[in-house]
Amino acid sequence: MPITVTPEEARSIVKDAYLYGWPLSENYNTIYAYNVDTTGPNYKAPINQIYNENQVYTPEDTSVVTPNSDTPYSFVTADLRAEPLVLTVPAMSPTNRYFSYQLIDCYTYNFNYIGTRATGNAGGTFLLVGPSWQGGDTSQFTGVFYSESELDFVIVRTQLFAPDDMPNVEAIQAQYKVQTLSQFTGSPPPPAAPQINWPLPATGDAGKTPAVFSVVNFILQFCPTHPTEVGLMERFAKIGVGAGLPFDAESLSPEMLAAFEAGIADAWAEFEKINAQVSAGELSTADFFGSREYLNNNYLYRFTAAKQGIYGNTKQEALYPMYYVDADDRKLDASTGNYTITLTSLPPVHAFWSITMYDAETQLLVDNPINRYLVNSPMLDSFVRGADGSITFYVQNESPGSALEPNWLPAPSGGFYMAMRLYYPDQTALDGEWTPPPAVLVS
Repeated sequence: MPITVTPEEARSIVKDAYLYGWPLSENYNTIYAYNVDTTGPNYKAPINQIYNENQVYTPEDTSVVTPNSDTPYSFVTADLRAEPLVLTVPAMSPTNRYFSYQLIDCYTYNFNYIGTRATGNAGGTFLLVGPSWQGGDTSQFTGVFYSESELDFVIVRTQLFAPDDMPNVEAIQAQYKVQTLSQFTGSPPPPAAPQINWPLPATGDAGKTPAVFSVVNFILQFCPTHPTEVGLMERFAKIGVGAGLPFDAESLSPEMLAAFEAGIADAWAEFEKINAQVSAGELSTADFFGSREYLNNNYLYRFTAAKQGIYGNTKQEALYPMYYVDADDRKLDASTGNYTITLTSLPPVHAFWSITMYDAETQLLVDNPINRYLVNSPMLDSFVRGADGSITFYVQNESPGSALEPNWLPAPSGGFYMAMRLYYPDQTALDGEWTPPPAVLVS
């Protein structure tokens, strides 16, 4: 489809289309790595099959930025074009074990949940339905969840109480079942959906070039246009962005290529403004993750969520207070100082909490001599406490000494950031009555 606007007009449209589309491309990167690229290092399983991780994330896992490392994951990429999927969940054992199924559409919206908070720990069968399903009797299901897109990504988190609890987690994961509706009912399957010709993703530096739009156009084929976005799609079509449209970045004229590159740079500049507000405490990451209704089509927020930690949970499921600066608003850097975080009261949660370390450059977990990437509530009995019962964590590159090493959160020799995670947070945390203690520079 030819571009029908001037380079000046294109720059403005490109900025908005990039803010809109880049999260879709980032989500596709994961689907491609996990379910399409069978020879790649991050391949998990075919589409419509569940894959269970029998370990937590380490620095060797590089496919997702800012990963959680305190719940073993399970993953499903759902193709709902031909028929719905049935997700069977066992009752949790013990009954207080936290788990969640995060249902994510192609836009990266969290459109619903199965789990401790949302549906309880008694188990059940849940129907995951795409936009093209013609309907049928759903009365036999514990719950029915409707997606805007034909492809969904499902992330399952199962609480690990301690390292020796892993066999129990594996036993639960073995009972997570994924079936097509026809498999579940034992009825003849409908006609198969057309085979998908998966394009190469636009990863790394390519994700910051016009090449990203060819991936966006591919993904939009699985996303019927939402009523609130009809006008938006008409505008994006002026630069060749839309469901199934051919897009060849190499065919852009020098003037139009410059306009596209400028528009993409403008989008990243908008992100940097938001990021500065987060660092200053003016915005919370809780503002960026959620359903379409919650975000109200705020594409800059959705973009920020994908950049800061794609697949973050909706705030009612988990809060993510971030540590980018110290108590005096200086960027965290363990090459120039050591830090402490002191908990005078425990984070208020119904499930559990953690603080995880990340390298500022790579956004990945940090390799260290004791293989500790986080501190969390299951480790409470091992922490050294102050006379008043408080817990002080030592955030630094080198060990604080054997006596304090149980409280050491190893940092890289350079810039870093930390994510606190509050799973199933109490209302006091959601309302801001409880706030995380700062990171204090001590040397």
